[in-house]
Amino acid sequence: MNEHSRQAERTRLAESDSPTAPWRLWGPYLAGRQWGTVREDYSAGGDAWTSFPFDHARSRAYRWGEDGIAGICDVHGFLNLGVALWNGRDPILKERYFGLTNNEGNHGEDVKEHWWVTDGTPTHSWMQVVYRYPQREFPYAELREMAERAGRNEREPELSDTGALDGNRFFDVRVSYAKAGPKDVCVELTATNHGPDPAPLHLLPQFWFRNTWAWGRDDRKPSLRACTRDGWRRITAEHGALGRYTLHVEGTPTLLVTDNETNEVELFGTGRNPTRYTKDGIDRYVVGEDATACQVVGPDDTSEPGTKVAAWYSFDPVEPGEEVTVRLRLVEGDGHLDAFGPSFQDTLDQRKAEADEFHHTDLDPKRAAVVRRALAGLMWTKQHYRFRTAEWLDGDPAQPAAPTSRKNMHARNAHWRHFDVADVISMPDEWEYPWFAAWDLAFHTVPFAKVDPAFAKEQLLLLCREWLMHPNGQLPAYEWEFGDVNPPVHAWAALQVYRSEEVKDRKFLAKIFHKLLLNFSWWVNRKDADGSYLFEGGFLGMDNIGPVNRSEPMLGQWRLEQSDATSWMAAYSLHLMQIALELARHDESYEDVATKFVEHFLSIAEASTQFGSGGRGIWDETDGFCYDVVSRRLPDGHVESKPVRVRSMVGLIPVLACAVLEPWVFEELPDFARRLEHLLAKRPELQQFLSRSGGGALLSLLDERKLHRVLSRMLDEGEFLSPHGIRSLSAAHREGLEVQVADQEHRMGYEPGESRTPMFGGNSNWRGPVWFPTNALLVEALRTIEEFHGGRFHVELPTRSTRQVTAGQAADELVRRLVSLFLPDHDGRRPADGKRIESTDSPLWREHVTFSEYFDGDTGEGLGATHQTGWTALVASLLTDRRQTGALGESNV
Repeated sequence: MNEHSRQAERTRLAESDSPTAPWRLWGPYLAGRQWGTVREDYSAGGDAWTSFPFDHARSRAYRWGEDGIAGICDVHGFLNLGVALWNGRDPILKERYFGLTNNEGNHGEDVKEHWWVTDGTPTHSWMQVVYRYPQREFPYAELREMAERAGRNEREPELSDTGALDGNRFFDVRVSYAKAGPKDVCVELTATNHGPDPAPLHLLPQFWFRNTWAWGRDDRKPSLRACTRDGWRRITAEHGALGRYTLHVEGTPTLLVTDNETNEVELFGTGRNPTRYTKDGIDRYVVGEDATACQVVGPDDTSEPGTKVAAWYSFDPVEPGEEVTVRLRLVEGDGHLDAFGPSFQDTLDQRKAEADEFHHTDLDPKRAAVVRRALAGLMWTKQHYRFRTAEWLDGDPAQPAAPTSRKNMHARNAHWRHFDVADVISMPDEWEYPWFAAWDLAFHTVPFAKVDPAFAKEQLLLLCREWLMHPNGQLPAYEWEFGDVNPPVHAWAALQVYRSEEVKDRKFLAKIFHKLLLNFSWWVNRKDADGSYLFEGGFLGMDNIGPVNRSEPMLGQWRLEQSDATSWMAAYSLHLMQIALELARHDESYEDVATKFVEHFLSIAEASTQFGSGGRGIWDETDGFCYDVVSRRLPDGHVESKPVRVRSMVGLIPVLACAVLEPWVFEELPDFARRLEHLLAKRPELQQFLSRSGGGALLSLLDERKLHRVLSRMLDEGEFLSPHGIRSLSAAHREGLEVQVADQEHRMGYEPGESRTPMFGGNSNWRGPVWFPTNALLVEALRTIEEFHGGRFHVELPTRSTRQVTAGQAADELVRRLVSLFLPDHDGRRPADGKRIESTDSPLWREHVTFSEYFDGDTGEGLGATHQTGWTALVASLLTDRRQTGALGESNV
């Protein structure tokens, strides 16, 4: 490979610093699921799952987006290309991934399919996905019935439990995308029969427009025309904004044309449909054998305009071990004169080689493979997200009037009418969470910064744009309720992204800083109601971690004063202080602002030592741990307060509130240094939150004595330290405990796996499993402690082992345990695969790494969403962190 080829992807990235740059025009922006989302819910009751169920998806036009298998679309979400399949047995075309709704799954929503993003580059010049399709009839009804019978104490029923994958009776469909140019995409679909018998397979790549014309707001209608003339099979797309594109299809498949319109007769029993052909026309023609359901383009013919087209390839049968291949090419304009000539394969080979060079690393092959797969999955999380809340609340002119329940002030997202988004946003999970989440997205940007810093910065800024951020400064949490509250980790993420680049982008840092000033003010004004520097954020993204729902008001005038909310705000203050100090090196006006945030931190720290007006601190001297506190004012004016004695992640969050003031701060910013010294001299009781060494200082919510005691619990294998990271609840609560909250008794306990409670939908669990985002923050806190103490701060690891290690070595050991989830153990099995089919001896399963939402606190088995290469992609950052002090291959203790 010549030097130009070696630098090709980096050159494309350098030319693509804008979200709409040419090389970013086409990408994996097509959602894995659009049905069952809030955007598509126009019901009176607000039940998104039943309002637009899976069974409607093949026949009903979406309002705000599209979905498909292993598909791509343009950055605006207008024109889509995806894969549909049929095995000759299924009752419907396989056009989208199937999963259970939140009410159907015994542990919440759950996709029942297997696919893996196996490779990719940040400009999407190269992408590859493998989808595993059963050869027997897909067991839709059986999966629903199994889940209905299963209780919360049982495992989630999986596709493999039905026998649908027995004997390797499945096709692996590998979908590869390689861009010959920004608007020239080569597509190859290769299906392999891994079963022992011949089996039929129908491949139907589909090309369609999102329906933008049926709602009464813009009646302009794009068109697709399928043509079989001159020995070519091609589809011409005409769109007012995109212009003209041509999709070439190789060979002589049957071209089927329909419209992306709702089949109202089928779904709602109306007298007639608005158009002759409907969204399910191709399905009804192929599977239902309805010859009138769509247009069939004959030899040397051109179809009438439509808005959805499929190229139907039939392979009957495919022999065992045989591969069949379909090739497509999407080109701007009138097409390519030699679409499937030598340039096609050359493009695939070249882009794959460039991806190999781009992802080259000095890590050993097993760890390098984990990094590459994690980053590939992360890059596939980018989806087009369109949602205009005012129009959604009011309804569309050409549709039935919006129910009155959507008109009142208590309707979902009624206070977010300004929200107006049509952007590519990184999603937590392609299927189970196909919408952005505020704190998830912040964590995504850290590994993104390693391969695509421009996108990472754009995402952080996007969340703060005026069309997302509330006018009062609140960041939207997620579409189920924008007004919910996620932890304020965005300043931390901005610092990580900023520091990851050799050439520092101070313009980005200043932009995000000014926006986060508004958000910080919202926290202070809305979540510290009485100005006590004590915060009440609610569930704060950790769902069921408490014995009660922390987002609901307390009974009997009790108030929940949160250890984690207050600690998050202490950390937020420090991160904004660090940003201000960095900016002050080039603009002295930021020194004053840095002082403001160090004062905020110290005020929060002081309040946390006397938590609540009852004078009880979050710190419990007997237990050596931090707890939430409930308090209330009695009729006589006294305040009663009680700790919530549950050892959980909320008591470890105070560890995160630490930051180093490097010597340059005191040398280059004398005004800041003088004000800090004046404050400490005036209020010497604040000295406990600052340590000095070597011309620098450490600001920390916990002094060394308290920090040692908290870490002794965190690093205790009988409590928080699991073989694969830090648990979200202490294993000391295995037998359960009774805890009193607001004069009521509640029972809870350590649950290492799936949630046994329906709280927050029951589809995630913070009562024991290992979660990557909080673990990554704890690793970073240990690195900060190491940075300041330089090897002088020691902890016992594990607790009671007598082995003393530095904070940096403790961070290394925690990383080793986290990374071990994805590496084969002595039996050749990955702990994250658990007892699922992925753990079998078959190389067909062993070759693929699955990145789950969270992990069993005892075994490490991956749980929850199974494509959570959003924040679980942090494993790539942990593996490539140059601050490691020891080998990751073996324990440093």
